Amino acid sequence: MIQDFLIKLKKREEFDQNLDISPYAKMMGFRLMREGGELTTVMKFNADLVGSPFPPALHGGTIASLLEMAALMQLIWTIDLAENSTPFPKTIDVTIDYLRSGKPVDTYARAKVFRRGRRFATLHSEAWQIDQKKPIAAAMLHFQMID
Repeated sequence: MIQDFLIKLKKREEFDQNLDISPYAKMMGFRLMREGGELTTVMKFNADLVGSPFPPALHGGTIASLLEMAALMQLIWTIDLAENSTPFPKTIDVTIDYLRSGKPVDTYARAKVFRRGRRFATLHSEAWQIDQKKPIAAAMLHFQMID
């Protein structure tokens, strides 16, 4: 399902697409965008994502989920999806640094693949809101590549 979704998107230079690949991604309001060659995962703001009402701040788990989804989408994006035996990544480890409070607005995340081997992949992702130069969280993620 994810492969079919991404194969269609890879044919387009730019897009802004709901990430309805799972009920969880749909509930979280994830979107996948590509502008200028950059793959960005967006979490549309929803009042249900707020963890602290005074002052209003996003729940840390929602930010962590966005960082993981951004890394997963970036990793799958780099795989040749046309192969029949494409390995599917499985999350092994996630380390998150919360840098700022997440405001009640849309949140963006991008990931970079540091290393991708036959068995394991290491990625780094960052989340921001209004200014990309002021990230609200960063994560180091490790994935196992499973056939």
